[in-house]
Amino acid sequence: MKKSRTTSWRTWIAWAENIAIVLIISLAFYITLPVKSTQTLYIPQGSIGGIISQLAKKGYNVSVIDSYILRLIGQPQQGWIFIGKKSLNRIDFLYKLTNAKAMIHKVTLIPGETLDIFFGNLAKTFKLDKEKLFQYYKEYSTYPEAGIFADTYYVPVGIREKHLIHFLVRESEKRYERLAEKIYGVYDKKQWEKILTVASIIQKEAANEKEMPLVASVIYNRLKKGMRLQMDGTLNYGKFSHIKVTPERIRGDKSTFNTYKFKGLPPSPIGAVSFAAIKAAVAPAKTKYLYFMKNKKGTHDFSTNFKAHRKNINRSKKK
Repeated sequence: MKKSRTTSWRTWIAWAENIAIVLIISLAFYITLPVKSTQTLYIPQGSIGGIISQLAKKGYNVSVIDSYILRLIGQPQQGWIFIGKKSLNRIDFLYKLTNAKAMIHKVTLIPGETLDIFFGNLAKTFKLDKEKLFQYYKEYSTYPEAGIFADTYYVPVGIREKHLIHFLVRESEKRYERLAEKIYGVYDKKQWEKILTVASIIQKEAANEKEMPLVASVIYNRLKKGMRLQMDGTLNYGKFSHIKVTPERIRGDKSTFNTYKFKGLPPSPIGAVSFAAIKAAVAPAKTKYLYFMKNKKGTHDFSTNFKAHRKNINRSKKK
């Protein structure tokens, strides 16, 4: 009887040892399997299991086994990390999640700037493809322009077109949603595009933030009366962002951005906007102004009728 029990225990022990050996060999093989990655990677905030789950959803070939391995290595850091290689073995990949840090580059989108100019600068700074930046922007953003809020962003060196645009649009979209819900109680993208369009004109036309509500009032007053906006800023769209608007340009531009020829707002925003411009578009000053003219100080003189406007024009021409 005792001999039988001893034999049974030995069998169980041998069986357990064999399983352990198989598991160790399998694990040793598993951790050497390559993981394909982008050079930079964004780690979301959360538990180890949650992070692995999110990476799996994004297409990285990781599994629940990696969450157990990570618990032995350490907690992944939240934010952008620099992997460096597009393919590396699993243990090195997991180690990078806990220790690698990305070099950060500061990028500023100037209020009023167009995507054509901004993406050109991004392409030059990060050695990216400008056409791909536009391609992914059209995929991720609701708005033809102004889908990226005018602000300073901290971007990891090595990031590719898709992840860069996704990051910029996502951060901007979050901000727009918070603002819209605070103002209107709901984020209606069609309504918000109109606000962004008005704000983008204000951004181009106003000399400073103090003038923005006044410029906004002129826009809404002219629209209410059915008058053409006749504003140079609307012609500074796309590649024409920094091109001086001349009489020849006004006559030659056949697009609906030409508010000298077409009534109403342009078909979409004409550039990036700041919070001050959005605020002015939402809450314009209560005036009867219909005109404004740039003076010698670089600001604008506002008027309620064309006669007063002509006087402001003549005054600005005098030496």
